Amino acid sequence: MHAVILAGGKGSRLRPFTFSIPKPLVPIGDIPIVELLIRQLQSQGFTRITVSVGHMAALIRTFCGDGTQWGIPIDYAIEDEPLGTVGGLGLIASFDDDRVLIVNGDTLTDLDFGELYRSHLTDDAATICANRRSVEIDFGVLEADADGYLAGYTEKPSLSYLVSMGSNVLSVEAVSQHLQTGERLDMPQLITRFQGAGRGVRVVEPHAYWLDLGRLDDLEEGARMFSEHPERFLAP
Repeated sequence: MHAVILAGGKGSRLRPFTFSIPKPLVPIGDIPIVELLIRQLQSQGFTRITVSVGHMAALIRTFCGDGTQWGIPIDYAIEDEPLGTVGGLGLIASFDDDRVLIVNGDTLTDLDFGELYRSHLTDDAATICANRRSVEIDFGVLEADADGYLAGYTEKPSLSYLVSMGSNVLSVEAVSQHLQTGERLDMPQLITRFQGAGRGVRVVEPHAYWLDLGRLDDLEEGARMFSEHPERFLAP
């Protein structure tokens, strides 16, 4: 079971923390985000981790090493220039299975990555994890018809959306067909290519806690959640 942690971003929304350290090394409590992910993946049965690095790559490689301290082999896809959220996959010489888990390196979740990996359907190009979020609108929302007359009036509605959790399983064969080595590419573009080729892209909505740690207020919320419920995120 092979996982790729995306750890190449600059983390500009987490400044001043990320002036001196890369985002994946920002701690949740006293554990860096990337270590938390590594320990989760190892405990859930993964046998290899590739860390895709770019910005401050040397610091991440020094911290993670070869994975010996966590009992799982770690190697690296090193971007000399930014390649987007999935372009770094083109730098990986080989994969260990017919599928690969991709997870953002700024993710706090109790998602069972192993179950997600195993549930991926062989014929599908991708399995995308989604989380339902609601947005409260503080105004009365109007709808008008083609003639400019009122067609609907809703006071302060709540809109519900499925948003990507940044945890996806991709079929290696599909990636090899739609991503060129050295190409800059983001996940939405790759998914669009899959769909354009008629490949299946399945969306699953797991019952899991998830928080994107890309902003300072979310980092504070994540630290609070982790300190109150560490057992949700780390195996005993």
